[in-house]
Parts: sequence; C-alpha cells; structure tokens
Amino acid sequence: MTPVSTAASERDRVIIFDTTMRDGEQSPGASMSLEEKLELAKILEDMRVDVIEAGFPIASNGDFEAVRQISEIVTESVVCGLARAGVQDIERCAEAIRKAKRGRIHTFLSTSPSHRDHILRASQDDILEMITGSVTHARNLCGDVEWSAQDATRTEQDFLRRCVEAAIRAGATTINIPDTVGYTYPSEYAEVFRDLIENVPGADTVIFSTHCHNDLGLAVANSLSGVQAGARQVECAINGIGERAGNAALEEIVMALKVRGDRLPYHTGIETQHITRASRYVSAITGFPVQFNKAIVGKNAFAHESGIHQDGMLKDRGTYEIMQPEDVGQGASNLVMGKHAGRAGFREKLKELGYELGQNALNEAFQRFKDLADKKKHVFDDDIVALVDDALASQADKIQVKHLRVIAGTEGPQEAFLTVTIEGAEKSANATGDGPVDAVFNAIHEVYPHAATLRLFQVHAVTEGTDAQAQVSVRLEEDGRIATGQAADTDTLTASAKAYVNALNNLVARKEKTAPARMVSGF
Repeated sequence: MTPVSTAASERDRVIIFDTTMRDGEQSPGASMSLEEKLELAKILEDMRVDVIEAGFPIASNGDFEAVRQISEIVTESVVCGLARAGVQDIERCAEAIRKAKRGRIHTFLSTSPSHRDHILRASQDDILEMITGSVTHARNLCGDVEWSAQDATRTEQDFLRRCVEAAIRAGATTINIPDTVGYTYPSEYAEVFRDLIENVPGADTVIFSTHCHNDLGLAVANSLSGVQAGARQVECAINGIGERAGNAALEEIVMALKVRGDRLPYHTGIETQHITRASRYVSAITGFPVQFNKAIVGKNAFAHESGIHQDGMLKDRGTYEIMQPEDVGQGASNLVMGKHAGRAGFREKLKELGYELGQNALNEAFQRFKDLADKKKHVFDDDIVALVDDALASQADKIQVKHLRVIAGTEGPQEAFLTVTIEGAEKSANATGDGPVDAVFNAIHEVYPHAATLRLFQVHAVTEGTDAQAQVSVRLEEDGRIATGQAADTDTLTASAKAYVNALNNLVARKEKTAPARMVSGF
C-alpha cells in the first residue's frame, strides 16, 4: 500500500469551523451565558475543533467579554470573532481576540442584488470599495482574516468573482461563500466553488469555506458538495442550531466524512467520541431538545426495535449500523443500572457517557442516582445523563427548591405549597392557579417576586414507562434578556418547579453580569 504524502493529506484535510456560539446563539431563545460559553469552548477544544467562532464582539458587552475570555483560555483552536465591514466593528473584534494564541477576524458584506438594493442601498462599485477597505483594515490588525460574501448563492457569478478577487487582493486568507438563506442545491453550490477556484486570480493562495443554512433541509448536502468542489473549511454548528431552520450540523458533516471516505476522500481532525457530550451540553444550555431521530446524536440514532433489525444486530452489528455508537460517544448500548450498582461502576458509567466529575460532584450524583434507583425499576443511560446535568445546573443556584406539595385534580382550584432557600435562607408560600403547574409557578413568584415572562414550558419523558423521569425546559424573558432552565425528576411538577427556578437563577445571574444585547444581523 502506497503511503499518502503529507502534502496530499493536507490538501484533503477539511477545517471544521464551529459557529454554535455565534450563529447558533442567533436562534431565538438560544442565548448562552458567559460561563456556559466558556465551558462550551473547552468542550469544542477537547473535540479538536479547528476554529471556534466565539461571538460578535460589537453586538453587546456580553458578546465582547465572551470572545475576550475564550481567547484567553483556548490554546489550540483558532478563536474567531465576527465583524461587519465598518471600522468600529473590526477594531472591536481585534480587541476581543487580542490575547488569543491564534486569533481570526471574520468580516462580511452582502453581495446579492436583493441585499445591495434593499439593505445596503449600494452599487457594485460601492461594494467592491467596502470589501477592499474592510479587509485591508482587518489584515492590518490581524494576520488571519476571513471574508464572507453574505447571500453569495443569490449573487451574480461574475460580480461574485470580482468580490472574491478584491478580498484576496486586500489580504483575506479564507474566503467564505455562504448560502445565507438556504436557497441553493448541491450541484449548483459545487459549481459556484469550481468557478471561483478556476477563474479568480489568487484563488490558489486562500482557503475556501462553506456556510450553509438549512431552510430546504440541504445544509449538510450542500456543504459536502462544496468540499468535493474544492472548499477546505466547513462552517457548522452543534445540533445544527442557527437562525431560522439552522446551520449544517457539525456532527453530520464530520461523521459523513468519516464513514463515507470511499466517496468523500477527505478527513478532519475531530475527536468524534466527544460529539454526544457536546450535543447534550448545547441542548441543555439552550433548552433546545434534540429530536429523537436526529442523525448521529438523537436518542434513537442507534436504537433497534424491529424484530428483524434486532435479529440482524445480534448476528452482526454491521447489518444495521453503518457506524459504531462508541465512535460518537453514545456508549455501546443503553445499559441498565439498578439500585445495587456501586460507586466504582457508576463512575465508569459516567466516563462512558462523557462525564469526568470531581469527588464532591461524584458523591452528589451517586446519591441522586441511588435515590432515583429506589423510585425506578430500571435506570437507563438517559436517566443518568438527565440527573447529572440537573445536578451540575443547580450547584451554584442562588435559589433552590427545598419542598413542594401540590393539590390537583378535577375539583379546583389547584394549589401549591412551596419552600425554597434563597442564599441559604428559607422562604415559603402557597398559591393557587389554573392547573397544578400554574399554581407552582405562581408560588415561585410569591417567594421570589420578578417581572420575567414565561416564553417556553416544555416537558418530555427521558425514558419509557410510567416511572420515567420528566425532563422540563423553561425559558424566561425580562427586559430583552432570555434565560433557559432545565430539570429532571420522576415527579413532573417537581421537575417543573426546579426548571423554572433554574431559569430564574440564570436570568438573575445574567442581569448582574451582562449589559443588554443590541440586535445585529448576521448571515
């Protein structure tokens, strides 16, 4: 077998650019706190993501601080900030990434007729002048500059060539061709890249990148077509989150390249066993559940219920699985643990599920597991994930639920009796409501008055059966700030109370630490 040369290997390497914290956070309600972004940055670096787009520094003081602090803690990945074509945007971005070991300014400008006429009100010559000026200014402040043509796939191809040439001449090192509105289809998108790479002077000196939205469900297919046509960077997000229908899903891009190397002879540096951990963390902090049948990371992605499928799996896993669940950190199977399981076995199970807990956190999680095992006949992997995430989320909470009793039934009004601790001091209240959940939330408002509005209340069962844990997501909004909380418990009302209180804690923390965000358009 002839070894592949280092040069050829590098030509076939695809850079993974994660935009979960920037484009992903632009999903309505997906706002993340500074602490959550710092933890996510560590997870992405553990996964060996090449470029982490940490935020939009000009958008708010909170976004600036997130990019700045991530720049200080990340040592291997490139830390990138987004900037519009204006001087203030670019300089604010440069300041945010100033301490990064490897920093990048990502600046963009609309190029399509629709955006030129209705948003920028600028001519083609105006656009070319702005590209040259913005990229030149960014390059004077940072050696690594990416330029994006917003709405590139609806831009006249001859004008797009001129825009890309201007960006390259001004010093851009990466050229991104976004399908901003999810409009293109694979063969069409591939042809755009082939044309630019073949016909634009200097195209061989830069890296071309894809950035595909999923409005027609084609984001992953389009991204892979771009790679086949010469792009060597893919911009994507964990769980595919992003504006409108979302972005190309990182986990799907990476595993498609890994599994289908026969037709896609390219590779990434991603350590795929961290994928499920990242997916679950993003789901937890945004409150966006992962659909059960989601490719790669969905609860049912490696589940087999059909008797024919189960028979095939018992004979050879390859009959119905094209990849191993262990490859993406899903665990070999959904193993059951009971109340007789020991601490050592529980610790190993946590490692298998992607958790490394300190001794105190392990002790608390193990006790919660034992309590759950006393209530449930079988404790599944998903149960353990839910209880550990719940424990980690509530550790630093200022307000904690201590006791809850609810009177419900056909004869109203429903009533909730609640006791919480607020910074260690107990406070109790009882309240009625239009249903037991409403009564619980009214009681929380009694013990901790606030002006937040409930924007989301969502319940789903972690596992099957009448003894399944309920996982509740709550989203609150106050003065433009949005915070999400989650909790799990075999008692749905207890989980609801804890989730609401968790969201309230996150909202309080956000009010104390961040300034109100300004709405800024992205692509």
